[in-house]
Amino acid sequence: MTVEEKVGQLVGTWAGQLEEFKSVEDVEDEIVESAVGAVASFGWAGALDSRIDDVVETVNHLQEVALSKTRLGIPLLFNVDAVHGHAYVAEGTAFPNGLGMAATWDEDGVESAAAVTATEVRKSGAQQNYSPTCDVAREPRWGRTFETFGESPFLCGRMAGAMVRGYQGDGLDDSNSVAATAKHFPAYSEPARGEDTAPVEVSSYLLRNVFLPSFLDAIDEGVASVMPCYNAIDGKPAHASREYLTDLLRGKLGFDGTVVSDWNGVRMLHEDHHVASDHRESVRMTRNAGLDVASVDAVAHADHLASLVEAGAVAEHVLDESVRRVLDLKFRLGLFEDAFVDANEARDVVGAEAHRAEALETARKSMTLLQNDDTLPLDPAADVLVAGPNADNPIHQLGGWSVPDEAGTDVISIKDGIESACDGTVTYEQGTTITEAVDIDAAVEAAKDADIAVVAVGENWYIHEFGPTAESGTAPDEFPNRTTLELPDAQRDLVTALYETGTPVVGVLVTGRPLAVEWMAANLPSLLLAYYPGTMGGQAVAETLFGACDPGGRLPISFPRSASHLPTRFNHFPHPTPIGPDEHLPSYDPLFEFGHGLSYTEFEFGSMTVTNERMSPHGTTTVELPVENVGDRRGSTVVQVYVTDQAGTRVTPVRELCGFERVSLDPGATETVSVPIDAASIGRVDETGRVSAIPGEYTLRVGEQAVTITVEPKSD
Repeated sequence: MTVEEKVGQLVGTWAGQLEEFKSVEDVEDEIVESAVGAVASFGWAGALDSRIDDVVETVNHLQEVALSKTRLGIPLLFNVDAVHGHAYVAEGTAFPNGLGMAATWDEDGVESAAAVTATEVRKSGAQQNYSPTCDVAREPRWGRTFETFGESPFLCGRMAGAMVRGYQGDGLDDSNSVAATAKHFPAYSEPARGEDTAPVEVSSYLLRNVFLPSFLDAIDEGVASVMPCYNAIDGKPAHASREYLTDLLRGKLGFDGTVVSDWNGVRMLHEDHHVASDHRESVRMTRNAGLDVASVDAVAHADHLASLVEAGAVAEHVLDESVRRVLDLKFRLGLFEDAFVDANEARDVVGAEAHRAEALETARKSMTLLQNDDTLPLDPAADVLVAGPNADNPIHQLGGWSVPDEAGTDVISIKDGIESACDGTVTYEQGTTITEAVDIDAAVEAAKDADIAVVAVGENWYIHEFGPTAESGTAPDEFPNRTTLELPDAQRDLVTALYETGTPVVGVLVTGRPLAVEWMAANLPSLLLAYYPGTMGGQAVAETLFGACDPGGRLPISFPRSASHLPTRFNHFPHPTPIGPDEHLPSYDPLFEFGHGLSYTEFEFGSMTVTNERMSPHGTTTVELPVENVGDRRGSTVVQVYVTDQAGTRVTPVRELCGFERVSLDPGATETVSVPIDAASIGRVDETGRVSAIPGEYTLRVGEQAVTITVEPKSD
């Protein structure tokens, strides 16, 4: 390979509207003239194609160009942002967004959902998915909170690992598998001011023990690719940091796959971080740091990289190592055997009924009942008013990283679901948009004639800093944004007006992050959290409201009382109270706590035991306890095991999740639930990147029960 052919394999381009519009013909020229090796023509917000027939036509055409019009005939790698299903293709299956997936507390279910996504993505023509999101949600004002699996490093890691297994299946040579991409390394999700891409200033201890564990789980599952974060940590932008991308990621953590840039992550070094003088210098910095593929830096990046190699500013062996990794990935994906996709197969697979059924089951498991005074489940014969900006809006229901236009989609809205589930009269009055009143008076009059009012409020579609305005429909100074977690006046006025009619009001929150809804919690009889529930979410909400589905979801993130109460984290650090604990407000006083969620039945936990009260630094014990459904209907609960560390001299969280198991039981049934706890799940990540448990005592808790175990010193 020539230097030019090598650098071409290490850059990607796009078809659609990014900084400029690129047509298929523009991309064809880049492939032929610069040997560009990766393309994003679908699967993102500004993509050229969002309908499956167009997607396949473009993919096959560009693959033919790469195979027949370049000297080496190396196939293209297509990448997508299918972070919660194949949601950027109109016909695709959208699952709940990240928080909703985590609310299931169901690793097997999350793995199955990822496998469905992989199949739809691969049959559409892409081979790499920029997912899972491994970020731990430390700042709920942040506009990407909904992509995460919540605030527990342990839960995030388990969900991320399950996603990798689902995406990559039994191997990348499987025609239903895609290369997973763990992002955003190493720490992205606690930005200053909650402002997207702002610096994340954390200690090395927090970096290792809060942000790295989920990446470790992804790496343990063989994740094929890792994406750096946009921001700087300790003053070092991740895209330009050899310390993060080579010394830490490859050296200490043992990752051996490809490192791919986030979009425009290279250019941000000189345009935003101001650590480079120009684009050429940014390219040099990223290449010497350990970047393999510049996702959409296109021909300009390739030209700079070739000249840097010729000038000796980037060693050719650095180039060769990256090319080997990229070509190895393409070989493992089977692209050299068959780079094309079948249009008929794509039509049959994308949005298939079996996939929609999987999305429905996932949404059902995610439904989190925050409170209930027996208003729920509803009587199927009741006359119901359905109101609110999120009751009948498919795009709001999908949430970000999905098509921003409902054309071609087949989303079951909450209104649709209630109309199907209810035998009584269903009346719909929107009442408000996200930020403006439409006709609250009409909703009030309808509520007076109804037995129950269901009001679906919350957030709209957005990405990053709650935009872009053209797609989200709300301006940066409007809700949702990072300055407030309270609902806007219009939505609060609607809920208040419905409440004042005297008709019972059930609140449904369709949202990407925790909202401060203290008034609703204090005044409404029942409150259901639906997250962004995806394609089949409206049916899952309706089935839950009417009792066909037990609300088995549990919160993966705490709900604060207000933005002023932040940070609100269950796993905060202990600290002194100099004038006494009675003079000190609680460190953790959420509206709804991490792990909370109600069922329509009742469960009783028996006595908690452990199989080993003493274990080696690399050993395992198992928490066991009987769980009985003492209610009169089938339901689900989650056994959650927390650990408090009394070992060592380092300050550690007051408690941290270390194990869980979801269980579903018929009325009267009992099951002994076993939750394995290994030393890694209660241990810490040391300076070498290894996880181990320090010898000493650890308290394991399930509810109010506690057992102390001892990790023994390593034997010689």
